[in-house]
Amino acid sequence: MVTGGTRGIGHAISVELKAAGYTVAAIYAGNDAAAEAFSKETGIRTYKWDVGDYDACVAGIAKVEADLGPVDVVVNNAGITRDATLHKMTPQQWRDVMRVDLDSMFNMCQPLIEGMRERGYGRIINISSINGQKGQMGQTNYSAAKAGVIGFTKALAQEVAKKGITVNVIAPGYIDTEMVAAVPPKVLESIIATIPVGRLGKAEEIAHCVVFLADEKAAFITGATFTANGAQYIAG
Repeated sequence: MVTGGTRGIGHAISVELKAAGYTVAAIYAGNDAAAEAFSKETGIRTYKWDVGDYDACVAGIAKVEADLGPVDVVVNNAGITRDATLHKMTPQQWRDVMRVDLDSMFNMCQPLIEGMRERGYGRIINISSINGQKGQMGQTNYSAAKAGVIGFTKALAQEVAKKGITVNVIAPGYIDTEMVAAVPPKVLESIIATIPVGRLGKAEEIAHCVVFLADEKAAFITGATFTANGAQYIAG
């Protein structure tokens, strides 16, 4: 199950997991046209709900499991930005980002965790961001939420380690998606200039990390943060 699974990085993750032999459910929030096109292109089933709403997650997960069986792998990829410097940020901009980017960790994992514990197996992969590691001007809400994802992951990994469940984070840098492509060219050039490998990342490169962590053979890796940012920020 991949949240935000029909566009951008999520699209690539869903496709790579299917290619690796998984039955994939791609969750999306609002773009019906994109979801329909995604299903036609990939053959992957889509489900629509708001990951910031706990009750919607409970109902949606129940529907996925009724259709496809127990969820062994969940990729919490859904996220939004509402950028502004703090002195101009509204309470709604703060709440919107926290709700989708951080509350969703609880909303998606809590309804699934007991089933994983009972089966003695699970893979939880949470998508954070370079800006959750180093911070970013104009993104106090987003940076705080994505840093929270890392803390959530480390704590949950310890809780469920003996139950055969791994919980890990991938923190992408700047990836060549529609959202990044919309950045003004001069700004984009300045971003790329700070990336030692000299280019944006590819969504498929993040998806490869997900497939690796989802594998049964990755059982000894838990509570880890995988940085995939072209050496733009090197976390200790």
